[in-house]
Amino acid sequence: MEKEAQANAAGKEMPPEFQTLFAAAAKGDWLTVSNTFRNLRQHAPQYEHGGNDRRLSGTAWEAVKEIWGAYECLGAGEKYFVPMGGEIISSIPAGSIYFGGTDIGRFLITAMVKSQVEGDPFFVLTQNALADKDYLAYLRSMYGGKIYTPTDDDSKSCYDEYLADAQARKKANTLRPGENIKEINGKLEASGQVSVMSINALLAKVIFDKNPDREFYLEESFPLKWMYPYLEPHGLILKINRRPLAALSEEAMQADHDYWTKYLTPIIGDWLKEDTSVREVCAFAEKTHLKHSFGGYKGDRELVHYVMAEKSLSKLRNSIASVYGWRLGVNGDVSSQYAPKSDAERLRLAKEADYAFRQAFALCPYSPETIYLYVNFLVSQQRRPDALLVAKTASHLDAKNHQWLDLLATSKK
Repeated sequence: MEKEAQANAAGKEMPPEFQTLFAAAAKGDWLTVSNTFRNLRQHAPQYEHGGNDRRLSGTAWEAVKEIWGAYECLGAGEKYFVPMGGEIISSIPAGSIYFGGTDIGRFLITAMVKSQVEGDPFFVLTQNALADKDYLAYLRSMYGGKIYTPTDDDSKSCYDEYLADAQARKKANTLRPGENIKEINGKLEASGQVSVMSINALLAKVIFDKNPDREFYLEESFPLKWMYPYLEPHGLILKINRRPLAALSEEAMQADHDYWTKYLTPIIGDWLKEDTSVREVCAFAEKTHLKHSFGGYKGDRELVHYVMAEKSLSKLRNSIASVYGWRLGVNGDVSSQYAPKSDAERLRLAKEADYAFRQAFALCPYSPETIYLYVNFLVSQQRRPDALLVAKTASHLDAKNHQWLDLLATSKK
């Protein structure tokens, strides 16, 4: 097994629990893999429990996480994830560099490529862990000499760059929600997801800049702002172009529209079309996910039983919708060089964003991310009745989730 060999090559004696996990994985014993990993992660320093078992770091531990992640993904819906992984892999040219953000985007592709260690057919890494020095060491152990991966000096430079910027914004009282910047013993320190992902973004830019002859592709988890001018739809995922795009071409948007229409037909049926209203999409969501009524339904009825598959597909689609939305200034002002240059371009972007968001919502109408993004988009387009309808539908599907009550109040303003 490639990952076990990689762990053994780290030069340290593996903990017996690692050996148990690798042996179980070789036998296809998912339950033992899962139980062993979940017990270990309780003591790992990088997780929320804040453990102090230093055995759970370094290359061998990263290899263990890759094994667990692959089994976790496949166990959550192999019927859906294997075709999804195959679709993504076949779309990426050999020799490219691929950033996988979510667990599915990272671990599924790692498991399904011919060899992650050899970068065959392309190099697989995650943008979410670049701020972790152990993960950078793991990347260098695989890809050193093949592609440029950040050094410890790069890591420190990016951390310092982020802190300097954050300190200036803190003084100006313009820190973003979720940024935690504190002074401890006279030294600034950053923590929290927003801060960590900001550092990850800087390190991803180092990889992009230092590998100018490689093509880059992205499965997004957390938006990395510098990427947006470079992004365009690429099947299920996104392509990071070498140069910023002044505009998304009509051809690229049409190709995206046609691709997802065809891809989703066997999954949710062919009822969702360009002129399908938000009210009809919400009615579909309540019928299938609340009432579990499938009369006349031509899609895959089993999908509603696989939460991770629904959320993953919805996430892929709303990531593309957000690229359209970014150019429309949905989440703040967008530079004039990337904003629509005509009413026709603005209308086309809005049309494609709405179509993509409707598909994402139909796939998973209880996904907090999709609901939040779609409501924001609708409000930005002065479509408050539709925004209210989406929020109400979400509250029906998850009545105990009070954030939708807040979203309802926001959308009424």
